[in-house]
Amino acid sequence: MLTAFGAAVVTLMMIFYALEARSRWFTFLFGCSCLGSGVYGWLAGTWPFGIIETVWGAIAFHKWYRITK
Repeated sequence: MLTAFGAAVVTLMMIFYALEARSRWFTFLFGCSCLGSGVYGWLAGTWPFGIIETVWGAIAFHKWYRITK
C-alpha cells in the first residue's frame, strides 16, 4: 500500500510539473504532490528523501504565492 501511494504521488508530481506553465493551479498541485512525496519518504524510512521533497514543496508553494499576487 505504501509503495502504491509513493508511485501515485511521484506520478502526479511529474504530471503537475509538466503542466505548470498552463496554470498557476498546477504549480499549487505540484507543491501538494511534493509534500505527499515527502510524507511517503518519511513513512518509508528514507528521511533524506522526505526532507528534500518537503523543501521542494515549500519552494513550489512560494512560487505559487508569487504568481498569485
